[in-house]
Amino acid sequence: MWSDPRIAGLWQLVSAALRPPPGRGRIALALAFGMATHLAFAAGVLAMISAMFFGMSESFGRVPQPLAWVANIALIVQFPLAHSALLTGRGARFLARIIPGPYGATLATTTYALIASLQLLALFALWTPSGIIWWRAEGALFWAICAAYGAAWGLLVKASFDAGAEVQSGALGWMSLMARIRPRFPDMPVRGLFRVIRQPIYVAFALTLWTVPVWTPDQLLLALSFTAYCLLAPRLKERRFKERYGERFTCYRAAVPYVLPKVTRRNPDAQ
Repeated sequence: MWSDPRIAGLWQLVSAALRPPPGRGRIALALAFGMATHLAFAAGVLAMISAMFFGMSESFGRVPQPLAWVANIALIVQFPLAHSALLTGRGARFLARIIPGPYGATLATTTYALIASLQLLALFALWTPSGIIWWRAEGALFWAICAAYGAAWGLLVKASFDAGAEVQSGALGWMSLMARIRPRFPDMPVRGLFRVIRQPIYVAFALTLWTVPVWTPDQLLLALSFTAYCLLAPRLKERRFKERYGERFTCYRAAVPYVLPKVTRRNPDAQ
């Protein structure tokens, strides 16, 4: 197909149109891409917070049953598959080529955040509710669960900042392009919540799945699927960290537990 000269010529025109001129064009591209990414990020997070608060019983999907469950499972699967695949070496090269021209590699982290945000938005906005509600918290229990839900999200925000907010939000790429510098990733995270466990982002994300005031089969499916992802996916992340940081990560891994904090008991004989 790409050997067709008409299609090849069309692709050259599209590439030329997307390739920004120097100077103002570079700044305009950085600002536009950054704005689009952060808007998508905010929309995806808000969709996730609201959809899970109602136990996935409120959304815009309208696929008829029983195909609705097939569509919902596909929505669940697409996020971890693409999220993990884009973190591989081949995925990184793909991200660098999405934006034609000389700035694709610089914007790769922003492109990654944009894709992840659109995936989350699709998952929670296009979910087709089953219409079945098993349980809904009421009274004081409702407010207690809401507080736990808010605390789980607070932990997720804290963990994201400890890991490097500029990477998690996608700001690293477009801000580096604005400054005309090569993106510099934060050092291996060992501060804040990373002093307690090695994977606080995944643990906090899992906590948001289980601290909701409405329970439905939809929410249970989502919680089970993504909890399994939160336990397994960090293994791949730690493999990359071992390759990148070597002995530093080996020592850190030996000293800090994976997902459960250490519980140290005080010696009753100690004076």
